[in-house]
Amino acid sequence: MGKLTTHVLDTVSGNPANGVHLQLYRGAELLADTITNADGRCDAPLLDDAIPGEYRLVFRMGDYFRAQGIASPFLNEIPIHFSIEPGRNHHVPLACSPYSYSTYRGS
Repeated sequence: MGKLTTHVLDTVSGNPANGVHLQLYRGAELLADTITNADGRCDAPLLDDAIPGEYRLVFRMGDYFRAQGIASPFLNEIPIHFSIEPGRNHHVPLACSPYSYSTYRGS
């Protein structure tokens, strides 16, 4: 089974987003609750042995952007719903500003 990782890039500053609170769910079950480090990544994989299925990553970007001095960011929470395939590593990066975001499936 594969690993699941993520990272967050602040596209306003062009820097990794340090201190973003994020949570990983499978259905209603909370699997991970962590904060990004200075490199915009988590200190450990969100999952080491990912079971195939449907997952949701929720990035709490409103708190992050308010801490950066943006009083009223348009995006407060960014939920990303995705599927994990058997036997593969998955990387779900998030590039965002207070007003837009982009993601893709990495490995």
